[in-house]
Amino acid sequence: MSSSEPVVPIPAELLAAMPFAAGLGIELHEATAERTVGSLAWSPEICTVGGAVHGGALMALADSVGAVCAYLHLPEGAAGTSTVESKTNFLRAVTAGRVHATARPLHVGGTLMVVQTDLRDDRNRLVGQTTQTQIVLRKKTD
Repeated sequence: MSSSEPVVPIPAELLAAMPFAAGLGIELHEATAERTVGSLAWSPEICTVGGAVHGGALMALADSVGAVCAYLHLPEGAAGTSTVESKTNFLRAVTAGRVHATARPLHVGGTLMVVQTDLRDDRNRLVGQTTQTQIVLRKKTD
């Protein structure tokens, strides 16, 4: 590989930078500039009444996968990214299997990025959709 080719981060390395996501059990399967894919397995520890995955767990999955998508678009010299706004529509309950998240950039700017993440169950039914705004963090200069 030549020095001019971009280095694509390994999904496991990206997930390791987010201890909360890793602790929740989120897995990252694909991480490219075009789309980022991750999932979360159903377990009783992340459920609410009736055995449905808690909305907070679904939002954490969407936020984590969406943040990786935004991270992969950071301009040169940026220090990182952080969620400044997030909206989720829940469409159906997940009571078994895995929730699959696919994030795609809607807007990539030098200050703000907007990412949409679709959440689907094992039957490929849309269970939720999150749109989040990420801010580009700049290195502080003294």
